[in-house]
Amino acid sequence: MAKLGRSPYPFGGRTLWRKVRHADTTDARVVGTVGPRRRPRRLALLPDAESRPRLSAPLDPALAARLGVLLADAPTTGEHRTATGETYTALDTELVVEVLAGTGRHGTLTVVRAR
Repeated sequence: MAKLGRSPYPFGGRTLWRKVRHADTTDARVVGTVGPRRRPRRLALLPDAESRPRLSAPLDPALAARLGVLLADAPTTGEHRTATGETYTALDTELVVEVLAGTGRHGTLTVVRAR
């Protein structure tokens, strides 16, 4: 929990406290998309070399448009499934993105930007 730096500690009063969750940034290779390549809804990512692909959190529309330009000409290699059974269209691309890897119980991968 944290409070704003300019907020005083109250004596019996209320102050605005915020819950802060820690997330580390890491790089992940894009191996596929959910939705159209020109505007993907989610990305299939390999966060490390030996793992199975995982789907990212839903992409922000502006970020999806920027990534769509980079993925538009990538050749597809078919439909695949993640370890949890979610379907994605596999792509042959070397695109790497920066992700926030949540440390909570779900470990959500949130795409920040393309590298």
